[in-house]
Amino acid sequence: MVNAPVPARVEASVKGVLLGLVDHAIEAGWSLSKACHLLGISTRRVQRWVTRRHVQQLVDARPGGSVNALLPEEITAILGLFDTWGEKDRSHRRLAHRGSYTNTFWASPSTVRRVLHEADLHFRPQPRPGKSKRRPFPDWASYTPNSIWIFDSTHFPAAGMTVLIIEDLVSRKWLTHVVSAEETHTQVRLGFENALAAEGLLQQALERAEQLGARVDPDIDDGLSPILLAVSDNGSPMIANNTRKFMALVAIAQHFGRPCTPTDQSWIESLNGTIKMDYPHLLAITDPATLRAELDITQIDYNTTRLHSSIGYVTPEDEHTGRGKAIRQARRDGLERARDQRLAYHRSHRNNQPNPEGPDVV
Repeated sequence: MVNAPVPARVEASVKGVLLGLVDHAIEAGWSLSKACHLLGISTRRVQRWVTRRHVQQLVDARPGGSVNALLPEEITAILGLFDTWGEKDRSHRRLAHRGSYTNTFWASPSTVRRVLHEADLHFRPQPRPGKSKRRPFPDWASYTPNSIWIFDSTHFPAAGMTVLIIEDLVSRKWLTHVVSAEETHTQVRLGFENALAAEGLLQQALERAEQLGARVDPDIDDGLSPILLAVSDNGSPMIANNTRKFMALVAIAQHFGRPCTPTDQSWIESLNGTIKMDYPHLLAITDPATLRAELDITQIDYNTTRLHSSIGYVTPEDEHTGRGKAIRQARRDGLERARDQRLAYHRSHRNNQPNPEGPDVV
C-alpha cells in the first residue's frame, strides 16, 4: 500500500503508470474507489486523467493565474473610469459596460465591484421601482422601435412648468417633450405631432388613418392595425375626448394602465425620475426659457451618452437605430479576449516557480 498520497503535480509518465495500475485493478474486479484509495489518489483526479488520456493531454500546462486576476493597467482603468463616470453611472454593472463601451477595459460587473471595494470606493444607492402586473398590449403591437410609445407629464415647480415627455417604450429613446404652464389635450397633440414628424411617421400615420376611417380600436383585428400604440395613465389630458379624436386622426391606438397604479407606466415614470435624479439642476431653474434650453441639452445627453440598463447598457439612440445588438456582441467578444490575455499574461509572469519545468513544483 502507498504510504503517502500522490503529489499535486506529476509527470505524464507517472500518470500513465498510475492509470495502468487502476485499469489492471478494475480488470481484476476491484472498484475504482478501492483502487484509488490503495494508490493514495482521489477518484475525481483519476477520472480527469482518464478524460485527458483520450485526447493525449496528460502533460500539465504551465501553471497560470486566475482569470479574475486583472492586469495592473486594467485596475488603473477601472479606478479612473469610476472617477469620471461614477457619479453618472452609479452602478458597478453600468460602469463595467461603460468600460467596454469606451474601449477602456473588459471586465465583468462582479470584478469591477471587487476592485472598487478593495479601493474603498462606493456608489450612491438608487431606489428601484416595484414590480406590477399590467394589462397586456394588443397582439399587433410588435416589440420593435416606433411600435409602442409611452407618455406622461412631470412637473418642475421652481419654473412653474409642466413637461409632457414621449418615450419609445422599446428603445427607451426620449422622442420629444413639450414645456407648458398648462396640462391639457393641446400639449398631447403638439407632442405627438412633433414626435411623428421627427421619426418620419406623420405622412404614414395620416394615410393609415384614412384607411381605418374613424375607428381605431386596438382590440379588434380586421387585418388593418393602427400605426402604433400610445401607453399612458388615466390622467385628464390622456382620456380627454379631444385627445381620443386626435389619436384617431393619426391612426394611434391608446392603452391605459390601471388607475392608481403608476408601475403600469413604469417606463415613463423611470424616465421622469431619472431626469430629476441625474440632472438635479433642472429642478432649480426658475426661468421657463432656460428650462426649455436645458431640457433640449438633457435630451441629447440622455439619448446619446447615458447607458441604459434595461436595454443591455447601450444608449437609447444605439438601440433605436439598431446598433445595440452589435455593441452588446462586441462586449461579449471583448470579455473573451480579455480572459485569454490574462491567462497568457499570468502564466508567463509567475514569480513562485524556481523550476518551472519541474512537475513537483507547486
